Amino acid sequence: MKIGFASDHAGFAYKSKLINYIKKKGYEVVDFGTYSEDSCDYPDFAHALGNAMDNQEVDLGIALCGSANGITMTLNKHQSVRAAICWKSEIARLAKAHNNANICTMPARFISYQMATRIVNTWLTTEFEGGRHQKRIDKIPLK
Repeated sequence: MKIGFASDHAGFAYKSKLINYIKKKGYEVVDFGTYSEDSCDYPDFAHALGNAMDNQEVDLGIALCGSANGITMTLNKHQSVRAAICWKSEIARLAKAHNNANICTMPARFISYQMATRIVNTWLTTEFEGGRHQKRIDKIPLK
């Protein structure tokens, strides 16, 4: 499984730690930036991850910015992306189980790193329930 990562400056520290954490769990990682805490624009990195999802270069994604709002809005412009803002484990579970979220986004300025790891673990280990939820997901893309 290949997981793409993206963040802005506010999410850089957590992204860097989470990449190491995920690699230790055996996942392959692609880092789409940013690569420092210097001020930057989240769309530059969100679009890189979104394009990789559209082109099936990564299987899932994890993205962070200060509030998670901007990076999530940008990611969801991509037709193949279902990015969900997760700020606690139960939200992450539901994002995967009911919405089959393929990118987990987190608000780095509003959660602890320990919470971020719990969110990621929950999201990665939760299975999509399908059934009635699939019919709703099928209605998301604009055709």
